[in-house]
Amino acid sequence: MNVLMSVASLNERLAAGQRTVILDVRWVLGDPHGHEQYLAGHIPGAVFVDMNSQLASHGRPEDGRHPLPAESDFAETVRAWGINAGDTVVVYDDAGAAAAARAWWLLRHAGLGSIYLLDGGLAAWRAARLPLAEGEVHAEPGDAVVHFGTLGTIDGDAAANWDGILLDARAGERYRGEVEPMDPQAGHIPGAVSAPTSENLAPDKTFLPADGLRARFAALGVAPGSAVAVYCGSGVTAAHQIAALEIAGFTAALYPGSWSAWSNQPGRPVATGAGETGAVGTGANGDRVEA
Repeated sequence: MNVLMSVASLNERLAAGQRTVILDVRWVLGDPHGHEQYLAGHIPGAVFVDMNSQLASHGRPEDGRHPLPAESDFAETVRAWGINAGDTVVVYDDAGAAAAARAWWLLRHAGLGSIYLLDGGLAAWRAARLPLAEGEVHAEPGDAVVHFGTLGTIDGDAAANWDGILLDARAGERYRGEVEPMDPQAGHIPGAVSAPTSENLAPDKTFLPADGLRARFAALGVAPGSAVAVYCGSGVTAAHQIAALEIAGFTAALYPGSWSAWSNQPGRPVATGAGETGAVGTGANGDRVEA
């Protein structure tokens, strides 16, 4: 199943009048102005998506900062976005897909097909000199049916005993425990491999081609048939890693609670230092985007 849609393909669909639901996930960690930025300019027809109220629920600290929403709540959200059964949905952000990937993952997990990330996001749309619209888009309610379970997930116990490759999608300095801006402990899950999401992207914030991503993940120990799971700070940018893995031809499970849950659970071991590192760098757009 294809993960990405190009700006040219989306523009062609819109010009041809093909029904397409467009979702704008304008969110980065620590910036509360995503909705204002959306109102000032978005792809025509795009519906705003709120990370904290629509793509996550709220629980105890040990559940993490962005627990998955309840299935019934997400079903209402999906229909409020105007999604009907069988619709083509294109999701974008202005942060290298670091936030949009969470919506992509949830829609796929909910059993919906034809869900795409806009490759390069809003920056690529602007670079193509395509028009932007202002103001709020209010969608007609849709009729899509949501059933969670299409994609794999693991919990903390499974992460602790993972018999495969566990990828940490955060910035390398957070993995190593040099800094921790959000969570109560610094470091990583013992045995996890450092795999910052920045390494999934070209300089223009489009995804690397499939062969480039395969080479990246092969260097981290991923091979056909590998059991792979991914975590990040709170289960947001880990979805970006899962999208990149799928482009490369691999399947991975998400640890939704991620480090924010793990580091709030007494007795969970914490490792620091280089450990079993792969590529080292910043997150998809630095720590400010990571969650």
